[in-house]
Amino acid sequence: MTESDLDRDTAYMRQAIELAREAGRHGEVPVGALVVGDGGIVGRGFNRPIGTHDPTAHAEIMALRDASARLANYRIPGHTLYVTLEPCAMCAGAILHARIARVVFGATDPKTGVSGSVLDLFSEKRLNHHTTVVGGILAEECGGLLRDFFAMRRNKSVSGA
Repeated sequence: MTESDLDRDTAYMRQAIELAREAGRHGEVPVGALVVGDGGIVGRGFNRPIGTHDPTAHAEIMALRDASARLANYRIPGHTLYVTLEPCAMCAGAILHARIARVVFGATDPKTGVSGSVLDLFSEKRLNHHTTVVGGILAEECGGLLRDFFAMRRNKSVSGA
């Protein structure tokens, strides 16, 4: 990875972090995602499963839906998806079906992450599409949002609020 690649990835991850903060303001787990092509951002999303009563409304899915609608295509080849948390199996499947070329994530997810934490679906040779994955971009900041969110939730449940 070149320095300019790292600079670009860091800049887009900062924007994904802002979307994660928006999720937190809505009472959702703070995860944000962007879909980026040569012309810039084509899709944005943040976690919405609680507010929409939709278990599929993860940040990645919301960003893919936004990008697909804007591009009028369910395939999004040649694009990069930036997400603040390592994708789960559901999101990885959607990413692969959309033909996303590259995923860049922030924090690892040791409980449900499938980019190497629990499984590595993106490196499964038997699948018909392969996506390049880069992890750990602004990992501490991304992980901090999640730690703070869950600490606040634990404190509310302990205090009875």
